[in-house]
Order: sequence, then structure tokens, then C-alpha cells
Amino acid sequence: IMEGGKPSLELVYHAVQALYHDPDPAGKERASLWLGELQRSMYAWEISDQLLQLQRDVESCYFAAQTMKMKIQMSFYELPAETHIALRDSLLSHIQNLKELSPIIITQLALAIADLALQMASWKGCVHTLIEKYSSDISSLPFLMEILTVLPEEVHSRSLRIGANRRAEIIEDLAYYSSTVVTLLVSCAEKAGNDEKILIKVFRCLSSWFNLGVLDSNFMANNRLLIVLFQVLQQDETPTNLHEAASDCVCSSLYAIENVDNNMALATQLFHGVLTLETAYHMAVAREDLDKVLNYCRIFTELCETFLETIVRSPGRGMGDLRTLELLLICAGHPQYEVAEISFNFWYRLGEHLYKTSDPMLHGIFRPYIQRLLHGLARHCQLDPDHEGVPEDTDDFGEFRMRVSDLVKDVIFLVGSMECFSQLYSTLKEGNPPWEVTEAVLFIMAAIAKSVDPENNPTLTEVLEQVVLLPQTVHIAVRYTSIELVGEMSEVVDRNPRFLDPVLSYLMKGLGEKPLASVAAKALHNICSVCRDHMAQHFQGLLDIARALDSFALSTDAAVGLLKGTALVLARLPLEKIAECLSDLCDVQVMALKKLISQEPSNGKLSDPTVWLDRLAVIFRHTNPIVENGQMHPCQKVIQEIWPVLSETLNKHQADNRIVERCCRCLRFAVRCVGKGSAALLQPLVTQMVSVYQVYPHSCFLYLGSILVDEYGMEEGCRQGLLDMLQALCMPTFQLLESPNGLRNHPDTVDDLFRLATRFVQRSPVTLLSSQIVVHLIQCAIAATSLDHRDANCSVMKFIRDLVHTGVANDHEDDFEVRKQLISQAMGQHGQLLVTQLIQSSCFCLPPYTLPDVAEVIWEIMLFDRPTFCRWLESTLKGLPKETSGGAVTVTNKQLTDFHKQVTSAEECKQVCWAIREFTRLFR
Repeated sequence: IMEGGKPSLELVYHAVQALYHDPDPAGKERASLWLGELQRSMYAWEISDQLLQLQRDVESCYFAAQTMKMKIQMSFYELPAETHIALRDSLLSHIQNLKELSPIIITQLALAIADLALQMASWKGCVHTLIEKYSSDISSLPFLMEILTVLPEEVHSRSLRIGANRRAEIIEDLAYYSSTVVTLLVSCAEKAGNDEKILIKVFRCLSSWFNLGVLDSNFMANNRLLIVLFQVLQQDETPTNLHEAASDCVCSSLYAIENVDNNMALATQLFHGVLTLETAYHMAVAREDLDKVLNYCRIFTELCETFLETIVRSPGRGMGDLRTLELLLICAGHPQYEVAEISFNFWYRLGEHLYKTSDPMLHGIFRPYIQRLLHGLARHCQLDPDHEGVPEDTDDFGEFRMRVSDLVKDVIFLVGSMECFSQLYSTLKEGNPPWEVTEAVLFIMAAIAKSVDPENNPTLTEVLEQVVLLPQTVHIAVRYTSIELVGEMSEVVDRNPRFLDPVLSYLMKGLGEKPLASVAAKALHNICSVCRDHMAQHFQGLLDIARALDSFALSTDAAVGLLKGTALVLARLPLEKIAECLSDLCDVQVMALKKLISQEPSNGKLSDPTVWLDRLAVIFRHTNPIVENGQMHPCQKVIQEIWPVLSETLNKHQADNRIVERCCRCLRFAVRCVGKGSAALLQPLVTQMVSVYQVYPHSCFLYLGSILVDEYGMEEGCRQGLLDMLQALCMPTFQLLESPNGLRNHPDTVDDLFRLATRFVQRSPVTLLSSQIVVHLIQCAIAATSLDHRDANCSVMKFIRDLVHTGVANDHEDDFEVRKQLISQAMGQHGQLLVTQLIQSSCFCLPPYTLPDVAEVIWEIMLFDRPTFCRWLESTLKGLPKETSGGAVTVTNKQLTDFHKQVTSAEECKQVCWAIREFTRLFR
């Protein structure tokens, strides 16, 4: 579009109008694509400047301001250094001229100015110049405060790669001018009186400076703004938006003094300030103002988070005052569960701290608080008395209950699982509570059942006895949760097999009722997993259920879970029985697949082959009997009989990635199940994989290939065949990955290709290293090192690491010298390029979490040949850019030589990792 030169302003106006007002979605889409391309072009700078000058309408100004911000963030390098000052002056005049037009335009322009200031090294003391220029004009204050708010926020922005050196310089600069900013904010607050908008801006700006951590805490401790802040929060008539801004600001200030001992004066002020808000909280509760209640609870929680260490170190003394916990318990008593939920992270952290300091005295001090918390949580978990049906898992309240369950598991040690369990049970035994109370108590019991010691425990056995006697007339939600509890008590059943029959018949009743079927199936799965040996005598019953699986109203997961349980029990049967029982268990799925092969595709769950493939996969995955050496695997015959059906299913659906993927998954578990016993499938399976892959390159075939190499790569007679498979799969793969953006668009293929290649390196390195294909794999790996995709990058790095490692690890195998020679050739050919790619990718492309993998590759290269690596690294470092397009120093010569020395003299891999982490910060 942009090839015909700069588009006219009329055309741009037309496109912006279409973007916002075209009634036809296709027109909007076209305008959006065209404007996107304009934003990426060089013309964007000039055009957005002109649009802002002309101020024709809000839309075109917003588009122009947003474009300016984007260009400065992403493409600042396009501008020559001599234009920077003109750009700055022009942006300042635009924000001045447009200040009345619209606040969102001001925000975009403020971001553009902030991002420019951060990158433009020649603009010294920008805070000072801005305040000097605009603070005396009242109409400019809103945009001045907007710039001063976004500036500290942008310092750590992901999209600005200003580097650690420049960032440190800026932070030092902002710290120097911070008191000037606070003084400006004080005078704005004083002038504002009750002007809500100005006060909101003041508090937002102050938060932003607290968040950057550059405010002097002694200076802040005695500052007027703190008094104003707490006054706003104490007053009952404060408007909602202002209340939220003030709450955010207090939370930021508490977060900023995380290290309490170094900020004593400010910590004391904030501590006492927050404690004065209790009355205001009760007032908000009385007025049913949920927004304010949530704000106060956030503040109380942040207070506890900040003083956590102090609370644990000196509970009840000074700022370890336990009134802070009282505030959180008051919030936990609020009728709305969302209020209690805010403090969960704090209670979890408190539990973690107390768990580490296993001091009984200390635990004794906090026990009553945790007891009250659990009491409050159990009440919050109650369903509405008029709730019908079973508890919902997936709505907000269902998710809240799951979080309660997790929290209870984490803090129960403070109260004692057994005491708590007995207490809960006695409330059911002695009282006659309404159904919703019973259900909530059972829910909490289910959360802690597993942490109660099951050895000769009369309370546990009594609970189990009573639960399975619950009549069908109780509320269905009570039955639902009681079934969950039974599933969580499978250890108790395992220790007391006399309960197995009553428990199974209780669960079977549930299985037959639609709303309870899935939860009963899950409980059965648990019982099968834990009581595998006791369940063997019930295998026939499990088989009957499995055969009639679709007559029960089960979710997909519940059905698969039941089959998993059945397979786990099947593996415990005598070997001679397993083959016949496995065949019976697979029959239903195989018949269904056969039927689907012969009929036309139709809709409906059971006519989807993946349902049956997933069920077969779970059976193969969990049928793992103990087979002695020399014995034939009992599953071998069954899998050979099933293979033709899987092969035909694969053929019929070869174009459908979803179905092919599940076919491969099923085959993967079949091969894993019988190991070397699947040899008869090897030839036909590989032939089919290769032929389908030529037409439909589904990456799951590469994954399946890696499983085959893992199982058979050590067998002398299979190596050549597997290498042929690899070469045949690589041809279409390289074609796919060499297409434009091929690596970026097909990360799954990259991931699976290098899994396959790595398995080859592990199982048969010499076969791979002496082949034609290895050069192409290494070149592809080098190109893929810059791919920012977690799994794909991990696979690529593992391949290179393991490859080099085969030349390092002298495992006294006969082929070590050959391997070393072959790696030496490969490194001679590709070493320099590999090292350069690794360092450049680490600096400019990869996120920090990938760096440990990069470090491992570099470490192996060094172990292989340190002197040569030193030269390669030196030559790489010489090619890195030394300064940014804004004229700031990215990396000094000393930093380059220090890095070279740290890496090349490292004595273990983690030193390399640490050095790379520090060094790449210079380019982020």
C-alpha cells in the first residue's frame, strides 16, 4: 500500500473515519489493516505530526497521538539524532494546544513525551524543565501531572529497550528531582480544595513515584500529602473514584516500604494512619458501599503484607501489633465473599512463614486467629438456602470455594488436621444444621481429609460409615459433596477394606444419577488408584461399568478418569488374565472406531473418533503390569489386533490435525505400554507416518517418531530404518520452516523436530553425526535459537546441548573417539555462527526465563574447547552495538571485557547463567 509514496492526508482522514464509523465490519477491518501498515511506515512520523497540528477531530488526533507513542516506543531508531530536539518541541506544543480536547489524547501524548525523554540522552533534567515551564499555568497542570505520572511507570516498560545503564542513570535522575515533584503535588492538592479530578491526578502521580521506589521515606513521613491522603479515606462523603485513587496510593506507599527497618519513620506514620481507618470501614459497611469496603480491605491486607516479618518476629509488640490481623478477620466477617478473598495471599504467606519457624510457642499465638479465619471461610462456603441442584464448579463462587479449599490445606497445620476434622464432624453429629451448613462443613472436611493420619483412626472410620448411610432424600448438593469427601478418604478405605463394599455401592448409586455421575466417577477413580490391590476382586464390576460407560451421564474427563482407574486395577491382575481382560476393556472403543470408519461423518459427541482414541490412550497409558525378563508382554497381542483399526482411522482423517494428533497420542501410549514388544508395528507404522506426512505435515508425527527412536534407537538392526524415517520426515519439515516466517508460524513443528533429533543424539549419536542430514539440522537449530517460544526454544537448546555433550562425555563407550572427532568437525564448521546467534538472541530476542538453557549450551561448548570458544565469544562481543539510537551508552568496554572474563573463567554452569542474565539486562 505504501509503495506509491506518502499517502495524502485526505486518504488518512478517510481511513480513520472508516475505522470508527463504517457500519460494515469488512470496511472497518480494511481501514484497520491499512492504518496499521501506515503506522509501520516511515511516513507515520510526518503524517501524525500534521494531523495533530490540524486538530480536525478527536478521532484523527487520537490516531495521531497513539501513532506517535507507538513510533517512539518501537521505531525510535528510524529518526536521525539531529531531529530529536525538534520532535520534543513539537510534542510539547501539541500537548499544550490539545489540552482541552480529550483526556485520552493527553495520555497518549504524555506517554510519547515520557518515552522520548527516557530514550533521548541529550534531554537532561527533563522533570525540572517540565515543571519550570508549566507549573505556574493552572490550565497546564493536568497534562503536566499526566506526564509526571507516566514517566516513572515507563521506566520499566517492556517495549522500551533502553538497557540497564540508561535505566540506572534515569532512576538516579528521577530520585534527585523527586522532592520537587512532591512539592508540586502538595501545592496542587492545596489549590484543589475539593476538586475531585485534581486530587485524583495528585494521588495517581504520587502512587507512580512510590511504585518506582525513588521517594525519600523520611521526607515523605512528615509530608502534608500523607495527612490529606488519610483525611480523604477517613471522610464518609468521599466520592468513589477519589476513594479508589487514595486507596491505590496508600497501597503503593505500603508496598514501597517493604523493607520496614530502613524506612522506620514512614512505616510508623503509615501503620498508625491505616489503623485509624477501622471506623471508616464500619461506616462503609453500614452504608452497603461495597466499592469502599473492598478498598479498605485492600489497604488492610497490604498493611499486613508489609509488616508480615515484623508480625512473626515480635507478635503483639510495636508494629507487630496483632490488631492488624484483627482488621483482616473483621473483613473476613463481611457477608460478601469477595471481601474475604482479597486477604488470601497474606494468610497463605503467614502460614508459609510459620511453617518454616516450627516454634510451638509462636504457633500457639497465631492458632486462634487461624481458627477464626477457618470458621469465617466455612460460613462463606455455604450455598444459598434456596440453591437448587449440585454446587457449580466453574462460576465465580465455585472458583472462590476452590481457593478456600487450597488455603485451608495450606494453613491447617496450625490448627491440627485431626482436631479440626473432629470439630467439624461434631457440629454435624450433635446439631441438626440446615442442609447448606452441612454441605459447607462436608466441603471443608473434604479439603483436609487427606492430611489426617489414616492409621487406626476411629473418627475417620465413623465419618465414612455415616456418610455412606446418607439417605437419597437429603439435598442433592449434600450428596454431591459427601461423594467428594468419600473420594478424598480413599486412604482410609485402603486401611479398612471392610468399607470397600458399602463405599462402592454408595458411589454406584451416585453414578446412576445424572447430576452426581461425574463426581462419583472421580471418587471411584481415586479409590481405584489408592486401593489397587483390594479392587482386583471387583474388576468384573469395573469392566461392566466401562462397557456401559455411555449409559452414565459423564463428562469427558470423568469417563476417561474411570477408565484410568480400571486400567490401574487391571495391571494388578495375574499376568495370564490381563490379555483377555484388556481385550474386553478395549472392545467397546474398537467397535465404535470400526463403525465410524465405515460410516459418513456426522455430528454428536460419540461420532467423534477422538472420544474413543482418548479412551484407548488412557487404557494403554495406565495398564503397566510388572513383566519379568523374557516373558511376553500380556498387552502385546491386544495392541497388534487393534493396530489395523488405528491405522484406518488415521488414514480416513489424515487431513484433520486434531484427530491425527489424538491418533498419534494413542499410538504413543501403545508403544510405551509394550516397549520392544511393538516391533511388529514398526515397519507399517513408520511407512504410514512418512507417507501421510509428505501431504499433511502434522507435527505430532515428529513427536511419535521421537518415541520410536527412544524405544528402538539402541537396537542395531533398527538404526538405519530410523535414520531413513528421520530423513524422510525432515524434507517436508525444512520446506515448511524455510517459508517466510516459517519458524515463527510453526513453533510446534520446531519443538517436535528437535525432540526427535535429540532422541537420536541420546540413543544413537554416531548414526546421526555421520549422516547427511546432521548439517541441515544444525543450521536449522542455529536459525531457531532466536525463536521466542517457550517449548520450541527449550527443544532447540536441548538438542544443541546434548549434541555437543556427546563429544564431551567420555562414558568409556567404544565410539567416544569417533563422536569427539565428528563433533569437532561440526563445531569447526558452525561454532562461530552458533556462539554469535546465541549471544545476539539472548540480548535482543529471548525472554529472561530461557537464559538458563542458553547458558547450558555455552557451558558445553566451553567444556568441549575452551580456547577456541574464547576467540568466538570475543569476536561476537565486538559486533554488538555500543550505544542506543537516543545517544545513551548501552555497554561500556569494561562491561564487555568483564562479561568475557566471567564466562570464560567460569567453573560451573550457574556462573555462566548469572553472567548472561546480568549482561543481557544492558540491552533490555
